[in-house]
Amino acid sequence: MKIMIRKGSQGQLSAYVPKKDLEEPIVSMEKPEMWGGHITLANGWQLELPALAADTKLPITVEARKM
Repeated sequence: MKIMIRKGSQGQLSAYVPKKDLEEPIVSMEKPEMWGGHITLANGWQLELPALAADTKLPITVEARKM
């Protein structure tokens, strides 16, 4: 599924899922740089992200897989 990841004004990362019209904060990341691992959203969803460079600019739309 396509998701958009952005960083809010206070530095909090969030993920927006357009098909579900859902925006949730990212509460945990498997890897410190986030890419190539899985993230957990505040609603409990776990998503696997593609491997990208650690310095990838946000906001970005990526293809994620729900675990």
